[in-house]
Amino acid sequence: MLADQRYLAGDRLTLADVRLFPTLIRFDECYHTAFKCNRQYLHQYNNIWPYLRDLYQTPGFAETVRMEHIKDDGYYHGEITPVGPGLDYEQPHGRDHLPTADGSRAQTL
Repeated sequence: MLADQRYLAGDRLTLADVRLFPTLIRFDECYHTAFKCNRQYLHQYNNIWPYLRDLYQTPGFAETVRMEHIKDDGYYHGEITPVGPGLDYEQPHGRDHLPTADGSRAQTL
């Protein structure tokens, strides 16, 4: 689905995307190991990883991410804090070619 459309519900950012973002941003850094959701990292999926970076790079999203807090809370409340995987959420997402409702970059809600 994300191979052909920019957002979960089509060509515009919706509450579904906003609500999914916290889970996605935490997945590789915390959930993958802590909850043994370890079949694959999200950054190994061809469409979810660019989608996550696209959301992260949308104004208003990155400002909500405190990765050290996520890691501390997700791993035994600060007793063990992982170093990695240290993903680059700023690298180009390559999704600008997918249609948006107004033909431009996503707007914040």
